[in-house]
Amino acid sequence: MKEILRFFRSRAVAFTHDLLMVPIAWLGAYWLRFNLERIPDPLLLSALTVLPGAMIVQGAVFWYFGLYRGVWRFASMPDLIRITKAVVFGVSLTAAAIFLLTRMEGIPRAVFPLYGIFLLILLGGPRFIYRWLKDHSFQSATGRKSLIVGAGLAGEMLARDLLRSPGGSCEPMLFVDDDPTKQGREIHGIRVSGLCDKIPEVVARHEIELILIALPSATSKQIQRIVELCEKTGKPFRILPRLQDLVSGQASIRDLRDVRIEDLLGRESVSLDWTSITRGVQGKTILVTGGGGSIGTELCRQVARLKPAHLVIFEQSEFNLYSIELELRQTFPDLRLTALLGDIYDAVAVEQMLRAYRPTVILHAAAYKHVPMLEHQLRAAVKNNALGTRTLGSLAERHGCATFVMISTDKAVNPANIMGMTKRVAEIFCQNLSARSSTHFITVRFGNVLGSAGSVIPLFQKQIAAGGPVMVTHPEITRYFMTIPEAAQLILQAGTMGRGGEIFVLDMGEPVKIAYLAEQLIHLSGKKPGEDIEIVYTGLRPGEKLYEELFHESENLTGTTHPKILLANSRGVDFTQLEQTLDKLATACEANDERQIYGILSELVPEHQSRLSLDMGAGGGKSAVVVPLKNPDRSS
Repeated sequence: MKEILRFFRSRAVAFTHDLLMVPIAWLGAYWLRFNLERIPDPLLLSALTVLPGAMIVQGAVFWYFGLYRGVWRFASMPDLIRITKAVVFGVSLTAAAIFLLTRMEGIPRAVFPLYGIFLLILLGGPRFIYRWLKDHSFQSATGRKSLIVGAGLAGEMLARDLLRSPGGSCEPMLFVDDDPTKQGREIHGIRVSGLCDKIPEVVARHEIELILIALPSATSKQIQRIVELCEKTGKPFRILPRLQDLVSGQASIRDLRDVRIEDLLGRESVSLDWTSITRGVQGKTILVTGGGGSIGTELCRQVARLKPAHLVIFEQSEFNLYSIELELRQTFPDLRLTALLGDIYDAVAVEQMLRAYRPTVILHAAAYKHVPMLEHQLRAAVKNNALGTRTLGSLAERHGCATFVMISTDKAVNPANIMGMTKRVAEIFCQNLSARSSTHFITVRFGNVLGSAGSVIPLFQKQIAAGGPVMVTHPEITRYFMTIPEAAQLILQAGTMGRGGEIFVLDMGEPVKIAYLAEQLIHLSGKKPGEDIEIVYTGLRPGEKLYEELFHESENLTGTTHPKILLANSRGVDFTQLEQTLDKLATACEANDERQIYGILSELVPEHQSRLSLDMGAGGGKSAVVVPLKNPDRSS
């Protein structure tokens, strides 16, 4: 059968078929002209005389109009239009030629329109019959009975693709769609059998085995509703990639996948000014610190796509640096790439790097960020997050870097933990250094990112895989979330907008309850919360707040030219005094005096909502524990 199908696909056979249809249509027109009775001999002779010329003319017209560019397997309306044009032009040209040569002697004029109608049917009919047979008769119904949610363009494309895949894993049986005008109609022979609310009923009534969600442009709330309906059926379900992935070419209509937490918590697609972003990166040397971390690696990927002159990655983790370097060299073989192992607190290493490569833009993503851990690692947090940023920023200014983008966090707003306090110090330093420097120091502040290393989602997924329980600190705790690619792209956008000293705050949308997040992850694993997997509330961890904030009340948040990027007014300080205080902080770190370190931090960040409790053991060991105050002072 495959050999036969391959044979019929050839252009030569298609052309031969069309030529053979010419005499059939020509003589059929005569036969019909004489009411399906015997054609008179003189007229039959004249018909046979001009037939070779008609075949030559018609064959040339067929080829000229491109009848053999299309494939019979995918015959469609454009093919029918092309055939109609070829037939009309060919019949007209044939009639004109016969008139010039014979003055129509022995040729009934009624033959020509009948000839055109016959030829159109004989050319178009076999093509569309072949397609119908290919889509239906040749296909073995071995796949799982599938319901497609969404009878729009994406749903139609998905159904068409599945029908054209004989022996595939899915056999589309029905559509559901919320558009009332589509109810009862058919797409490729597949009926639209109800609204989306009827998914459980449709699945039960028709013994559906798989649900396919074809709504790439749907909002997260719409996807949530559909997923809840699908979960009620107890059947597996898959989803098409989001619209931005389909448009960008990163995914195709065939790339059905499991529903991810990003689909339920995702935000509207962000429109970016890629012209300005490209202009800020292309042909320039870009340095990414912390390039092996979650945000850093995505920044490296985004930058690499924009064709910089040179991408330099500075990373403390040997394995992370190796991983991102390997990925980039495989994905972008023409990229000029340098991967350096080092610590941003190491002034000698940073100085040597900046002198050697002279980056135009620095994307500073290096930071310690694990909140509970850093509560017991005060010195390390200060050295890396605060003093490391100071070292890098000061040397960047000295070596003439044009733009320095520091990535901050919502935990720097009214910080209740060491991580937030150290990042706030970094913000203050960059803001105030920018006022006296030709380097544009820009701060970008945002909340949690979905799937980042050490974040709650991978932890929950491990707990679910182990059979539970899922550990949530508090039933009311909420966090802001965005995807890693979106965060990286908005960072690049903010970097092109800043002129120095700004704190750009990324619009994170509505905060999400962590308990809801846990429930959805359990649902997506095919289990039920409270029945298959328990959710246990353990209490807030050291340094943890119930609600995160994106800006301080005194920062007077204002809009920018980009709807997803807001501007927080910065707090000015005396830079000389700031430098002296940071020198004291560095001295305290060298002495490992945690009481003094914390006291200096409190001086630099007076709006903090925590106090330090140091436990001095007999062995002289020290540990820092942040205890939330009952009535914290939120003044700055």
